Amino acid sequence: MQQRDEELLNFDTSTLEDWDPARVRTALDGKDGALYRNHLHIALLLDQWATAESRRTDTDARYKAGYVQALADMAAFLRQTYYLPEGRE
Repeated sequence: MQQRDEELLNFDTSTLEDWDPARVRTALDGKDGALYRNHLHIALLLDQWATAESRRTDTDARYKAGYVQALADMAAFLRQTYYLPEGRE
């Protein structure tokens, strides 16, 4: 089942350095809207993965922190429209 935009955009934006609601709306309404929605869905999955990784006890703490941060960064970049074909819209 396809998620609604409200569900895909239900995350904390306060930690995103380049969050621009107008750019996001333009991306959703633009020619790459379906691709951006896919990116938002992937970002949700990355959040879940990061949460699961942060709970692991079988890895080095520094490694785990770096891995979780990398997943969070990828989710942030996807959400901020960085990976659309024409870059930031």
